[in-house]
Amino acid sequence: MIKRITLLLLLVACSQYTFAQEAADSTNSQGPQTIDEQFTNMIKSSNSFEDYKVIKKYKINQLKENTNKHIIDLNNQIGTLNEKIETQSKEISELKASLSNTEITLEDTNKEKDSMNFFGSQMSKSGYNTMVWSIAGLLLLGLLFFIFKFKNSNILTKQAQKKLDEVELDFEDYKRKALEKEQKLGRQLQDERNKLAKATKG
Repeated sequence: MIKRITLLLLLVACSQYTFAQEAADSTNSQGPQTIDEQFTNMIKSSNSFEDYKVIKKYKINQLKENTNKHIIDLNNQIGTLNEKIETQSKEISELKASLSNTEITLEDTNKEKDSMNFFGSQMSKSGYNTMVWSIAGLLLLGLLFFIFKFKNSNILTKQAQKKLDEVELDFEDYKRKALEKEQKLGRQLQDERNKLAKATKG
């Protein structure tokens, strides 16, 4: 009787040890394994009965618990990813708005760079350059015209001065000749008076 009880206790202890070892192996192996791998291992380690697999309840419960944890982890990851996506979407929207403002500012800057302020109105650089060169051309033409008129007036002045000098010379010559003629006539008149006085006395 004592032998039977001892044998029974020995069998119970062996079964408990085997159960604990399997549970420990299952726990250790399921740590880093995926759900699919845990299913595969559970099926492989289960007993077969004809076309059926006899799976122990603790293995199913452990797999269920691991599956629930994995689902919770996945949901947490999905929530975190959704938050990141939302944050990144906001950042992208802000960057797009900032880029749009930057493009507008750049366009305004290019317009200001390509235009000139002329008497309070904006003109394009090409229009401003055309106007400046047109004014410069008109001023140059005016300068050339005044130089031409000055040279022409100088020539006319010199010609008039030359003619005036010639007239003055002719006038001086005329005065000299007139004086000589007057002196000659004076002498002739004096000679005639002298002859008349001698004729009267004689």
